[in-house]
Amino acid sequence: MKRLSGTSHPDRDRQFKLIRKARTRFLNAGWPVLSVDAKNAELIGDYKNSGQKWETADKPELVKAHDFKTKTTVKAIPYGIYDIGRNEGHVEVGTSRNTGRFAVDSIRSWWHCKGKKLYPKTRRLAIECDGGGSNGHRPWLWKRQMQKLSDDTGLIITVHHYPPGASKWNPVEHRLLGAIAKNWEAIPLRNKETMLALLRGTKTTTGLTVTARWNDRVYKTGEKISDEEKMELNFKRHDAMPLWNYTFYPRK
Repeated sequence: MKRLSGTSHPDRDRQFKLIRKARTRFLNAGWPVLSVDAKNAELIGDYKNSGQKWETADKPELVKAHDFKTKTTVKAIPYGIYDIGRNEGHVEVGTSRNTGRFAVDSIRSWWHCKGKKLYPKTRRLAIECDGGGSNGHRPWLWKRQMQKLSDDTGLIITVHHYPPGASKWNPVEHRLLGAIAKNWEAIPLRNKETMLALLRGTKTTTGLTVTARWNDRVYKTGEKISDEEKMELNFKRHDAMPLWNYTFYPRK
Protein backbone atom coordinates (compact mmCIF):
# COMPACT_ATOMS: atom_id res chain seq x y z
CA MET A 1 0.00 0.00 0.00
CA LYS A 2 1.34 3.45 -0.91
CA ARG A 3 1.30 6.14 1.73
CA LEU A 4 1.53 9.88 1.53
CA SER A 5 4.91 11.20 2.54
CA GLY A 6 6.08 14.65 3.55
CA THR A 7 4.04 17.73 4.37
CA SER A 8 2.89 20.68 2.32
CA HIS A 9 4.82 23.94 2.49
CA PRO A 10 3.64 26.09 5.43
CA ASP A 11 3.13 29.08 3.12
CA ARG A 12 1.26 27.11 0.46
CA ASP A 13 -2.21 28.53 1.12
CA ARG A 14 -0.88 32.05 1.51
CA GLN A 15 0.82 31.86 -1.89
CA PHE A 16 -2.34 30.53 -3.53
CA LYS A 17 -4.26 33.51 -2.16
CA LEU A 18 -1.61 35.93 -3.43
CA ILE A 19 -1.75 34.37 -6.90
CA ARG A 20 -5.55 34.54 -7.05
CA LYS A 21 -5.57 38.15 -5.85
CA ALA A 22 -2.95 39.22 -8.41
CA ARG A 23 -4.68 37.33 -11.21
CA THR A 24 -8.01 39.00 -10.47
CA ARG A 25 -6.39 42.45 -10.40
CA PHE A 26 -4.67 41.92 -13.75
CA LEU A 27 -7.71 40.45 -15.50
CA ASN A 28 -10.00 43.21 -14.21
CA ALA A 29 -7.54 45.76 -15.62
CA GLY A 30 -7.47 43.99 -19.00
CA TRP A 31 -3.83 42.97 -18.62
CA PRO A 32 -2.64 39.54 -19.83
CA VAL A 33 -2.06 36.70 -17.36
CA LEU A 34 -0.10 33.71 -18.67
CA SER A 35 0.25 30.27 -17.12
CA VAL A 36 3.35 28.49 -18.46
CA ASP A 37 5.09 25.14 -18.23
CA ALA A 38 6.95 22.59 -20.34
CA LYS A 39 5.32 19.28 -21.25
CA ASN A 40 7.26 16.01 -21.21
CA ALA A 41 9.48 15.54 -24.26
CA GLU A 42 8.01 13.50 -27.12
CA LEU A 43 9.86 11.30 -29.63
CA ILE A 44 9.14 12.19 -33.25
CA GLY A 45 8.89 9.16 -35.53
CA ASP A 46 7.25 5.75 -35.59
CA TYR A 47 7.04 5.51 -31.81
CA LYS A 48 4.16 4.46 -29.59
CA ASN A 49 2.15 7.25 -28.01
CA SER A 50 0.44 6.38 -24.73
CA GLY A 51 -3.34 5.99 -24.59
CA GLN A 52 -6.05 4.14 -26.50
CA LYS A 53 -8.01 4.80 -29.68
CA TRP A 54 -10.33 2.91 -31.99
CA GLU A 55 -8.92 1.50 -35.23
CA THR A 56 -10.02 -1.01 -37.82
CA ALA A 57 -8.49 -4.48 -37.83
CA ASP A 58 -7.35 -4.17 -41.44
CA LYS A 59 -5.56 -0.85 -40.85
CA PRO A 60 -3.64 -1.11 -37.57
CA GLU A 61 -1.35 1.75 -36.47
CA LEU A 62 2.08 0.12 -36.71
CA VAL A 63 4.94 1.52 -34.67
CA LYS A 64 8.37 0.36 -33.54
CA ALA A 65 8.42 -2.37 -30.90
CA HIS A 66 10.83 -0.40 -28.71
CA ASP A 67 11.41 3.30 -28.12
CA PHE A 68 15.13 3.14 -28.83
CA LYS A 69 16.44 6.48 -30.04
CA THR A 70 18.85 6.75 -32.96
CA LYS A 71 21.17 9.56 -34.01
CA THR A 72 18.43 10.95 -36.24
CA THR A 73 15.61 10.74 -33.68
CA VAL A 74 14.11 14.13 -32.86
CA LYS A 75 13.05 14.78 -29.28
CA ALA A 76 10.41 17.50 -29.19
CA ILE A 77 9.82 19.61 -26.08
CA PRO A 78 6.43 21.40 -26.06
CA TYR A 79 6.45 24.55 -23.91
CA GLY A 80 2.89 25.60 -23.18
CA ILE A 81 1.69 29.17 -22.73
CA TYR A 82 -1.91 29.53 -21.62
CA ASP A 83 -3.67 32.91 -21.74
CA ILE A 84 -6.00 32.60 -18.74
CA GLY A 85 -8.24 35.53 -19.62
CA ARG A 86 -8.84 34.52 -23.24
CA ASN A 87 -8.72 30.71 -22.89
CA GLU A 88 -6.11 30.51 -25.64
CA GLY A 89 -2.95 28.44 -25.81
CA HIS A 90 0.34 28.76 -27.66
CA VAL A 91 2.93 25.97 -27.78
CA GLU A 92 6.56 26.48 -28.69
CA VAL A 93 8.06 23.12 -29.73
CA GLY A 94 11.78 22.99 -29.06
CA THR A 95 14.16 20.30 -30.27
CA SER A 96 17.15 21.02 -28.04
CA ARG A 97 17.06 21.51 -24.24
CA ASN A 98 14.47 22.85 -21.82
CA THR A 99 16.51 25.71 -20.38
CA GLY A 100 15.61 29.09 -18.92
CA ARG A 101 16.56 30.69 -22.23
CA PHE A 102 14.19 28.37 -24.11
CA ALA A 103 11.39 29.07 -21.62
CA VAL A 104 11.67 32.85 -22.03
CA ASP A 105 12.09 32.54 -25.81
CA SER A 106 8.78 30.66 -25.83
CA ILE A 107 7.06 33.50 -23.98
CA ARG A 108 8.71 35.97 -26.35
CA SER A 109 7.31 33.97 -29.27
CA TRP A 110 3.80 34.25 -27.79
CA TRP A 111 4.21 38.01 -27.40
CA HIS A 112 5.32 38.57 -31.00
CA CYS A 113 2.87 36.07 -32.53
CA LYS A 114 -0.19 36.95 -30.46
CA GLY A 115 0.29 39.06 -27.37
CA LYS A 116 1.11 42.48 -28.79
CA LYS A 117 -1.82 42.18 -31.21
CA LEU A 118 -4.31 41.07 -28.56
CA TYR A 119 -3.08 43.57 -25.95
CA PRO A 120 -1.79 46.56 -27.94
CA LYS A 121 -2.12 49.03 -25.06
CA THR A 122 -0.88 46.91 -22.17
CA ARG A 123 2.25 47.78 -20.27
CA ARG A 124 1.99 44.91 -17.83
CA LEU A 125 2.18 41.13 -17.99
CA ALA A 126 1.74 38.51 -15.27
CA ILE A 127 3.22 35.02 -15.47
CA GLU A 128 2.25 32.05 -13.29
CA CYS A 129 4.70 29.14 -13.30
CA ASP A 130 6.05 26.25 -11.26
CA GLY A 131 8.70 26.73 -8.62
CA GLY A 132 11.21 24.40 -10.29
CA GLY A 133 12.55 23.49 -13.71
CA SER A 134 13.66 25.91 -16.40
CA ASN A 135 11.21 28.56 -15.15
CA GLY A 136 11.82 27.92 -11.45
CA HIS A 137 12.32 30.57 -8.79
CA ARG A 138 16.00 29.71 -8.26
CA PRO A 139 17.70 29.75 -11.74
CA TRP A 140 19.31 33.10 -12.52
CA LEU A 141 19.25 32.31 -16.25
CA TRP A 142 15.44 32.51 -16.15
CA LYS A 143 15.66 35.88 -14.38
CA ARG A 144 18.27 37.32 -16.73
CA GLN A 145 16.31 36.33 -19.82
CA MET A 146 13.09 37.63 -18.28
CA GLN A 147 14.82 40.97 -17.71
CA LYS A 148 15.85 41.04 -21.37
CA LEU A 149 12.26 40.32 -22.38
CA SER A 150 11.12 43.25 -20.24
CA ASP A 151 13.78 45.48 -21.83
CA ASP A 152 12.90 44.44 -25.39
CA THR A 153 9.13 44.75 -25.04
CA GLY A 154 8.88 47.61 -22.56
CA LEU A 155 6.62 45.45 -20.39
CA ILE A 156 6.56 45.41 -16.60
CA ILE A 157 6.54 41.67 -15.96
CA THR A 158 5.33 40.16 -12.68
CA VAL A 159 6.16 36.52 -11.94
CA HIS A 160 4.33 34.30 -9.45
CA HIS A 161 5.59 30.78 -8.67
CA TYR A 162 3.42 27.98 -7.35
CA PRO A 163 4.68 26.45 -4.09
CA PRO A 164 6.43 23.05 -4.01
CA GLY A 165 4.18 20.10 -4.79
CA ALA A 166 1.45 22.29 -6.27
CA SER A 167 2.29 22.29 -9.98
CA LYS A 168 -0.99 20.56 -10.90
CA TRP A 169 -2.85 23.67 -9.77
CA ASN A 170 -1.07 25.69 -12.44
CA PRO A 171 -3.87 26.32 -15.02
CA VAL A 172 -1.68 25.44 -18.02
CA GLU A 173 -1.50 21.85 -16.76
CA HIS A 174 -5.21 20.99 -16.93
CA ARG A 175 -6.52 23.63 -19.35
CA LEU A 176 -3.89 23.30 -22.10
CA LEU A 177 -1.35 20.49 -21.66
CA GLY A 178 -3.99 18.01 -20.47
CA ALA A 179 -6.19 18.81 -23.48
CA ILE A 180 -3.23 18.33 -25.82
CA ALA A 181 -2.39 14.92 -24.33
CA LYS A 182 -6.00 13.83 -24.75
CA ASN A 183 -6.17 15.09 -28.35
CA TRP A 184 -3.15 13.11 -29.56
CA GLU A 185 -3.74 10.09 -27.35
CA ALA A 186 -2.39 6.88 -28.98
CA ILE A 187 -1.55 8.76 -32.22
CA PRO A 188 2.12 8.34 -33.25
CA LEU A 189 3.86 11.69 -33.72
CA ARG A 190 5.49 10.55 -36.93
CA ASN A 191 6.81 13.92 -38.08
CA LYS A 192 6.92 17.63 -37.37
CA GLU A 193 3.83 18.32 -39.45
CA THR A 194 1.73 15.73 -37.59
CA MET A 195 2.69 17.12 -34.21
CA LEU A 196 1.98 20.74 -35.15
CA ALA A 197 -1.36 19.78 -36.72
CA LEU A 198 -2.44 17.92 -33.57
CA LEU A 199 -1.38 20.82 -31.37
CA ARG A 200 -3.27 23.34 -33.49
CA GLY A 201 -6.28 21.04 -33.65
CA THR A 202 -6.65 20.83 -29.87
CA LYS A 203 -10.04 22.16 -28.76
CA THR A 204 -12.28 21.83 -25.71
CA THR A 205 -15.93 22.37 -24.94
CA THR A 206 -14.99 25.60 -23.19
CA GLY A 207 -13.71 27.07 -26.46
CA LEU A 208 -9.95 26.55 -26.17
CA THR A 209 -7.93 27.35 -29.30
CA VAL A 210 -4.22 26.61 -29.76
CA THR A 211 -1.45 27.94 -31.97
CA ALA A 212 1.93 26.22 -32.30
CA ARG A 213 5.39 27.04 -33.59
CA TRP A 214 8.46 24.89 -34.23
CA ASN A 215 11.77 26.05 -32.73
CA ASP A 216 15.00 24.49 -34.04
CA ARG A 217 17.33 26.74 -32.05
CA VAL A 218 20.08 24.97 -30.10
CA TYR A 219 20.09 25.68 -26.35
CA LYS A 220 23.15 24.87 -24.26
CA THR A 221 22.95 23.64 -20.68
CA GLY A 222 25.08 24.91 -17.84
CA GLU A 223 24.93 28.57 -18.86
CA LYS A 224 26.33 30.68 -16.00
CA ILE A 225 25.23 34.15 -14.87
CA SER A 226 27.92 36.37 -13.41
CA ASP A 227 27.54 38.38 -10.23
CA GLU A 228 27.79 41.55 -12.31
CA GLU A 229 24.85 40.44 -14.47
CA LYS A 230 22.81 39.67 -11.37
CA MET A 231 23.46 43.14 -9.99
CA GLU A 232 22.34 44.72 -13.26
CA LEU A 233 18.87 43.16 -13.13
CA ASN A 234 16.13 45.71 -12.56
CA PHE A 235 13.70 43.57 -10.60
CA LYS A 236 12.03 43.92 -7.24
CA ARG A 237 11.04 41.10 -4.94
CA HIS A 238 7.62 41.55 -3.39
CA ASP A 239 7.26 42.07 0.35
CA ALA A 240 5.05 38.98 0.62
CA MET A 241 6.79 35.70 -0.25
CA PRO A 242 9.72 37.42 -2.03
CA LEU A 243 11.31 34.21 -3.37
CA TRP A 244 8.12 33.31 -5.24
CA ASN A 245 6.88 36.78 -6.26
CA TYR A 246 8.85 39.47 -8.06
CA THR A 247 8.51 42.07 -10.83
CA PHE A 248 10.84 43.11 -13.66
CA TYR A 249 11.02 46.69 -14.92
CA PRO A 250 12.49 47.74 -18.29
CA ARG A 251 16.00 49.16 -18.04
CA LYS A 252 16.28 52.55 -19.76
